[in-house]
Amino acid sequence: MSAIIYHNPKCGTSRNVLAMLQEAGEDVTVIEYLKEPPTRERLVQLLAEMQITPRQLLRQKGTPYDELGLGEDKWSNDQLIDFMMEHPILINRPIVVTEKGAKLCRPSETVLELLDEGAIASFTKEDGEVVRPR
Repeated sequence: MSAIIYHNPKCGTSRNVLAMLQEAGEDVTVIEYLKEPPTRERLVQLLAEMQITPRQLLRQKGTPYDELGLGEDKWSNDQLIDFMMEHPILINRPIVVTEKGAKLCRPSETVLELLDEGAIASFTKEDGEVVRPR
């Protein structure tokens, strides 16, 4: 099975998810989305595949979220997408796409829902926490 990960190598969660995909034997395409942001069309498609709203994909920590006033309810979905296009750091990560679907993989063990059963027996995260499929 192949997978796409929208990845930030500076993010521990993203690194853990990438390592789990690799351990599961996935053929992984890594897109460093801060260097290669998705197009607006692709972002809209990802939101639809994940069945979440633009607000649910917004990242607050380490972003201009507060400075832009994005906590206010006055912004439409289209406007929130505009902000993500202008400031890709606002796109939460990692986003993973496999033939089983697409998910924002926070927490990192969410990626297990996109893998074949038994693909990973257990995985030790960078912080030492052990993840086991249910």
